Amino acid sequence: MKQDIDAVIGMAWSDKISFEEIKKKTGLKESEVISIMRKNLKKNSYVLWRKRVRGRMAKHRKRTRSKLNRYEF
Repeated sequence: MKQDIDAVIGMAWSDKISFEEIKKKTGLKESEVISIMRKNLKKNSYVLWRKRVRGRMAKHRKRTRSKLNRYEF
C-alpha cells in the first residue's frame, strides 16, 4: 500500500501527468488524490503543491482542451 501511495504522490507532483491520467492509471478522482497528498505530505509541501497545481493547466486536461478548442477555426 505504501508503494501505491508513493506512486500516486509521484504522479501528482509531476507536471506532465494530468489528474485524468492519474484516474486512468489508479482509479482515483482528483479529490481523492488531493486527500492523499494532504495526508501524506508535510503541511508546507502540501501548500506549495496546491498553489502549483491550481494554476497549472496541464494538470487539468479537460480545461486545456476546452481552451484550445475555443481558438480552433
